[in-house]
Amino acid sequence: MSRAKRIPCPTCKRDIEWNEQFPWRPFCSERCKMVDLGAWLSEARAIPGENLDETAADPSPEADPPA
Repeated sequence: MSRAKRIPCPTCKRDIEWNEQFPWRPFCSERCKMVDLGAWLSEARAIPGENLDETAADPSPEADPPA
């Protein structure tokens, strides 16, 4: 029988086994999962990339200056 893989929780770094004992994988608990989600929602974490020009992305006619 193979041993379950052990990984660190991305939030608190607690070492957990990748098995059914930790249903919030890759997090060690629901709390750590919610802390991570909060960081994404508050934009403390983000995927790097170029900033978008919001007026260029707006397809509404009000975004275009009168001709």
